[in-house]
Amino acid sequence: MEFQDYYKILGVPRTASQAEIKKAYRKLARESHPDRHAGDKAAEQRFKEVNEAHAVLSDPAKRAKYDQFGKDWEAYARAGAGAGGGGANPFGPGGPFAGWSTFGGGPAGGRGGSGTGPGGIRYEFRTSGDPGAFSDFFRMMFGDESAAAGEPETFRAGPGLDEFLSRMGYGAAGGATGQERVGGRGTGAGQPRLAPIDVTAEVSLEEAFHGTSRIVDIDGRRREVTIPRGVDTGSRIRLTGKGPEGRDLVVVVRVKPHPVFTRRGADLEREVPVTLREALLGGEVPVPTLKGRVLLTLPPATQSGRTIRLKGQGMPRFKGEGTGDLYVRVRVVLPTDLSDEAKKAAKRFLDLVDQPDPRS
Repeated sequence: MEFQDYYKILGVPRTASQAEIKKAYRKLARESHPDRHAGDKAAEQRFKEVNEAHAVLSDPAKRAKYDQFGKDWEAYARAGAGAGGGGANPFGPGGPFAGWSTFGGGPAGGRGGSGTGPGGIRYEFRTSGDPGAFSDFFRMMFGDESAAAGEPETFRAGPGLDEFLSRMGYGAAGGATGQERVGGRGTGAGQPRLAPIDVTAEVSLEEAFHGTSRIVDIDGRRREVTIPRGVDTGSRIRLTGKGPEGRDLVVVVRVKPHPVFTRRGADLEREVPVTLREALLGGEVPVPTLKGRVLLTLPPATQSGRTIRLKGQGMPRFKGEGTGDLYVRVRVVLPTDLSDEAKKAAKRFLDLVDQPDPRS
């Protein structure tokens, strides 16, 4: 993965306001959306880059860290590549993490931390010199698992650590020389990453619309999983390092069928019954949606089976922004049990209507 200049991708200056970032993102997302460029891999890649840039720059905390470390990321990569590459030890003399050591071997007074590498192997690091030189950088890359006051900082070194060291020319974290063994398991360069664990989470359509959470059981351990808005059957949510032995946890979603709504991607379909009066003369018809009740303006002489689109009343998109549409199919319900007077009135009305034979 090459360094991405998020400001350049969105075409905004580093001093851009949140409003300017949002405006640029919406414009570029519309221009490069895959729906407008079917089969265009370049447009699809562009769309991904625009979304990635927006995800960072629209979040003040992420943007601050990006502004602080973005250019340094390239500097660290160049320094690491020139320090030895291949099987060299990134924690040894001349490496980019010189002064760090495994299992508490760092200089006295240094700031410490530990993490889990590929295969569940544990590492501990202590910094020398500036105690915060790398801890913030690693927190930005991999996420801080815990940093309780007065306790060593703990980092879960997931796939990001492999990618970072690989970019610096050292291969995977397990392939760096000079690393110790834990519990009899080595960090050999050929150490395979453990396969992810798949679990299934079943949700209702309403839960898929609003977002929800589920408790999953992994080897007797219960874990709460957040299900984001817009998921569909087959959606996969990867939780890096959240399974046993540091394995990735992949939640596969199944959305239960709904008695009223039919789903087509981000769009929804439903049927709405209307009276003969409403169909003939038109009017406002209440339509329940997953957002709440809306009024559908029915034009006069609406035929049974006609489909009307309600824009933006569908499902939120699981990837990307916006929502789908709701397609309402009209079903005209005729009155029954007419009285003699009503039958006479209906006959008089129908005699006045010049209706051609619909079967001819």
